[in-house]
Amino acid sequence: MNVTAPAAWYEIQNPEKVFTPGLLIYKDRVAANIDAMIDIVGDPKRLVPHVKTHKMGEVIRMQLNVGIDKFKCATIAEAELLADTGANWVLIAYQLVGPNVARLLSLKAKYPDIHFASLVDSLESARMLNAQAQGEVFHVFIDVNNGMNRSGYPVSENLLNLYKNISELPQLDLQGLHVYDGHIRDEDFAERKRHSDADFAPVEALRKQITSAGLKEPMIIAGGTPTFNVHALRGDVYCSPGTCPLWDWGYGDRFLDQPFQHAALVATRVISKPTSGIITVDLGHKAVAAENPIDRRFRFLNLEGYEVVSQSEEHGVIKVSNWEAVRIGDLLYAIPYHVCPTVALHETAAVITNGTAIEEWEVRARKRRITI
Repeated sequence: MNVTAPAAWYEIQNPEKVFTPGLLIYKDRVAANIDAMIDIVGDPKRLVPHVKTHKMGEVIRMQLNVGIDKFKCATIAEAELLADTGANWVLIAYQLVGPNVARLLSLKAKYPDIHFASLVDSLESARMLNAQAQGEVFHVFIDVNNGMNRSGYPVSENLLNLYKNISELPQLDLQGLHVYDGHIRDEDFAERKRHSDADFAPVEALRKQITSAGLKEPMIIAGGTPTFNVHALRGDVYCSPGTCPLWDWGYGDRFLDQPFQHAALVATRVISKPTSGIITVDLGHKAVAAENPIDRRFRFLNLEGYEVVSQSEEHGVIKVSNWEAVRIGDLLYAIPYHVCPTVALHETAAVITNGTAIEEWEVRARKRRITI
């Protein structure tokens, strides 16, 4: 009796329904990753997940359905998607300047019952926001630089004075601190925790200084994905992972202590065999994030003995050891090294449930502007 081997988790039973290059979302795995996020932090109310990775209303809705009620984003479009999907508490984790302040006002007018907040990291930017409030109150968090040096006010003896000064601005409601520590990426959990604890200690000291000065207890939103399971141990901070619902090769290989599953792939097909030992796929750098070197952009799950030779806008040239076995039209499954910018390259995603592509989700917030 012939026994058919079970299909690999990623194999699609109706591949004729999948366009290539195309984004694939495995819905059951997304759900499992969301459950794992809650298991790590202990309470969905402590989560402020970032939507920059997936940019999809359906994933937001899945999180709302399990009790997550606060969200983080980076753009006005992402904030609008959150509001339109049913989120009631949104932090735009960005310092808004120029016309984006007016867009925030428009967002507040369109969704008056939703709590929107944004970041400031200097008295200058806070005063600019205060001056443009037009009678509205802007909820803000101070963006704290505790070592990444990308944005934020550096931890120092001056940070408490900044907190006091901003809290006195009449059109701003200062709610707390936002501390993103994306510079901490130690592979070993113990070392990552040591690094995070050391860099977070001044923030803990500042919290005590704020309350000792008679100001209300600040809400602290800390970390991203790498330090997620470190900050989850603190108990008195809100955790803000982003990549977890989809996961990727870059984090999956590096942070083995985190229990997430790959839930997003890029499907591609062999379109040519131009010379012996070489195949070409329709996976160019318009379909997968290309900010990393050529050998760290994607990894095939169902192809062995290969080397990525080159990549252009619409083509990926691959050297293969078993050239004769590869056929024109073969479907290949690739894990992106960096899933966040990969998702943003696709307008839609084929959603896989029980091995079958049964629906399509729009990557709606890949746009810089939805309506506002």
